Amino acid sequence: MAASMAFQAAVRGLRAASTKQLLVSRNQLVRVSPRRWLNLQEYQSKKLMQDSGVTVQRFFVADTASEALEAAKRLKVKEIVLKAQILAGGRGKGVFDSGLKGGVHLTKEPAAVGELAGKMLGFNLTTKQTPKEGVKVKTVMVAEALDISRETYFAILMDRSCNGPVMVGSPQGGVDIEEVAATTPELIFKEVIDIFEGVRDDQALRMAANLGFKGPLEKQAADQIKRLYELFLKVDATQVEVNPLGETPEGQVVCFDAKINFDDNAEFRQKAVFAMDDTTESDPLETEAAKYDLKYIGLDGNIACFVNGAGLAMATCDIIDLHGGKPANFLDLGGGVKENQVYVAFKLLTADPKVEAILVNIFGGIVNCAIIANGITKACRELELKVPLVVRLEGTNVQEAKRILSESGLPITSASDLDDAAKKAVAAIAKK
Repeated sequence: MAASMAFQAAVRGLRAASTKQLLVSRNQLVRVSPRRWLNLQEYQSKKLMQDSGVTVQRFFVADTASEALEAAKRLKVKEIVLKAQILAGGRGKGVFDSGLKGGVHLTKEPAAVGELAGKMLGFNLTTKQTPKEGVKVKTVMVAEALDISRETYFAILMDRSCNGPVMVGSPQGGVDIEEVAATTPELIFKEVIDIFEGVRDDQALRMAANLGFKGPLEKQAADQIKRLYELFLKVDATQVEVNPLGETPEGQVVCFDAKINFDDNAEFRQKAVFAMDDTTESDPLETEAAKYDLKYIGLDGNIACFVNGAGLAMATCDIIDLHGGKPANFLDLGGGVKENQVYVAFKLLTADPKVEAILVNIFGGIVNCAIIANGITKACRELELKVPLVVRLEGTNVQEAKRILSESGLPITSASDLDDAAKKAVAAIAKK
């Protein structure tokens, strides 16, 4: 089942940035923004697959060099792969501040595992996706190294146009699926899954055949596909991407590497999964904001943006830039905001030493502007705000909100519209 042009475009988005997830369809491309993002290390994803009967390499996790050495001995295999566990990609070509090159190493000697782990654990690994100073490695995965005779690509993800999950696969794995879709679209295959019926045997076998598995391996691959779907449902995933889904010279179908995205709205029933969330590599302000259902993204400028809605946030950042300013962040309150969240938002914004002014831009549809105004005045007084504050409010209960601000006696600059607000924020910094 070859891909149409629209489907190709959708497939190219399978590995979208963490701020957005692309849903794949033959007819359309749908973009959604999750509430927050769950980050799992490689070994955690492998453990979830292992628990669902999916075939993965045998592995152990170690926090010290001695534990890594012991794990290597326990594996009792011909060859061992040692992987530094960080969330950023490009580990294989990364560099440690210990002098070690590469966050992924193969060796046949268990003793070498302990030595290599000693140069990984406690040291910063820098890759193309990490900050300049790198990320400290606290855990390594010691796994059985398997030869791969052939690599394929397989994913299950939610597709709004189909009102449920779809399977996407290609016999060309181990490479960027976007590249495959662009150069050989006929090698992209799709199967729509009935959410009530699940993956049928004929669908699993057809996908396995399209992936190029033959003979006994076809049935084995079909079984792995069905188990991956069971995992997809069990953990409330929005995407399970396996690249590569490979076969070994010994005749095994193995999931060598996987990325799992989760439905954050299911956190209440996936407590064990969400408890594994690794926030050590996240911006501390983003992590703190998420505790209060606030969305915070740090930028490099000096004007803090306090908004409700991602679209309004981007517009605010653009207009600040248009008038010669630079946004320091955007902080999105969302819809069901409470006064305490406004206070917390100001506390987060003022915690950034780069911030020299704050621009509040609220359009009150669901949001009550009076709640925002009360939160602003409380935050200004209790936090003893030291930077200029420009406020633009429109929408529900806006007149009451403006009255609260004007009668507060606080040095708050009101703005008539977004353009006016951006000009005043930029000008306030220029005067300092």
